[in-house]
Parts: sequence; C-alpha cells; structure tokens
Amino acid sequence: MSLIDEHIIEAAGKTQVVIRNGKVISVGKPVITNCPLARRFNYPVNNMEPEEIKKNIEERISSFGMCTKEREVLSDDDFVLFGASELLSSAISGGIIDCAVIACDGAGTVIAQNPRLVQGIGGKMSGLVQTCPYPEVICRINNNLGYTVFPNDASIDSYKGYLKAVELGFLNIAVTVTSGEEALRLRKTDENAFIVAVHTTNADIHESELLAENCDIISACASKHLREIAGKRALLQGGVSVPVYAMTKKGKEVILEKIKNTKNQVLIKGGKLPFSAGKDPSPLV
Repeated sequence: MSLIDEHIIEAAGKTQVVIRNGKVISVGKPVITNCPLARRFNYPVNNMEPEEIKKNIEERISSFGMCTKEREVLSDDDFVLFGASELLSSAISGGIIDCAVIACDGAGTVIAQNPRLVQGIGGKMSGLVQTCPYPEVICRINNNLGYTVFPNDASIDSYKGYLKAVELGFLNIAVTVTSGEEALRLRKTDENAFIVAVHTTNADIHESELLAENCDIISACASKHLREIAGKRALLQGGVSVPVYAMTKKGKEVILEKIKNTKNQVLIKGGKLPFSAGKDPSPLV
C-alpha cells in the first residue's frame, strides 16, 4: 500500500471518494439515486449528485477530522438506532461481546473494547477501502482501550484483525466484514465469532447467500438480494428503510440489547419478514 496521504472511501450510494491531504480530490458516480439514510446526515445528501456528496464529505472532514491527523475517535452520540457501531457499542456495554474489530481512517484495522471508541470510529464513517497511518490518530486510539493492528501501513484486514484479537486474549469477538468471502473465512475459523456485515450495496445473489449463511447481523443497505435472501431468513429486523437483520440468536440478542437501553421510542410488532414501508433506497441493486 502506498503511504502517501490518501484515503479511498465508499460514501453515500456506494460512491467512491478519494481524499488527499485533507481535500476531496474526486467523487465517482453514485450507484443509487436516492437514500433515506443519506438525507439524515448532518449535511444531508438529498440528491445523489457528486457535488452534493462532496460537500457532505467536506463537512465530515471539518466537523470531526475524518481522513486527517485531527480525527476524533470518541463519541457518545447515536446516529441511527440500528447502525453497526451503535449495536456493537451497546453490545460491549452490555457484556455480550468483549471487543470489535473495525476499520478506522488514519489507522486501518482496529481492535476496540471501549464503546465510545467504537461509536467514535464508526458512527459517521463510510465504507473504508484504503487509508494511510497517522501517528496522532493511532495514539488516540491506543490511549482509549484500542489496539491498532497495522500501525506502519494502516492495512484493512478483518481476518488478521480477528486473529490478533484472539492472540490478545479476547473471547467474545465481533468483526465487521464487507464481503461474503470474509464472513465465510471467519466462520470456518471460529463458529462463535460475531460477524456483522456492513456496506453491502451491490451484493449479488452469491454474496447474499454467503452473508446470510455466515453472519449474525446484516445491514442490507441498498441490496435487493439481501432483502430477498437474508430478510426471509432473519429472526428479527431492525429499521425499515435500511433494514438490519439478525440472522442468529446472538444477533437478535444484540439488537434487543440496544432496544432495551435506548431512550428512543420503539415500535415492536410481530410479522413476516422482510418488512418494507416502501421507503427503501432507490434503485435497489
């Protein structure tokens, strides 16, 4: 990996964004045209256009230092009720898991056992494809019950992150993955690993089958195949427009733990899954 000051992320609508030296260099073409979640950002993306997505990313850079040396890594604020970082933070606080293997801009693969660190890293972060190491960010992480797995090059490798967490003595380990192959490899290694699929827009039928078979929790993002395949097998669905599926008993426990501790009003209703209120991202891909 190049160690130049460059980051590649997948932002609103699976749009590839390149950030270099704290500036947005390029914004690709969005995969979808409408996302209800993006309209709830601090700087809303109401129209999936490159210029509006660029302004959203610039707001994140200025507000909490995303993809810069000033990156803030702690947060107490929930962005969405059933977001991956929100669920994992709650699960750590509730003693269901011991740590989470996640990815952070400026640090790469991170093992976090501090709920505030999990939320600070993941709460406003998009899909991280590539990043570079910042000693300042790594220091903040390591000073807040985090462990940076690849401090020299900020590599992103969930499987090696999981192995390091085992080496460090953690037992109940959560891992975020972005592909079915990652999930399958982890499940073959440890049937008790807690696997959470994120950034799944564009997951095809094969990918959706792998995720449904091997994950505990799946964020369906804008994937029509995950709604069809994982949604029908799920034990519980959290959220409607961007559904999150609990595929296992432990996944269900993690979502219910979040519901138990939230201050938000929550409607719980029995029904056949997947459930849609017709407010999905569009088009589903």
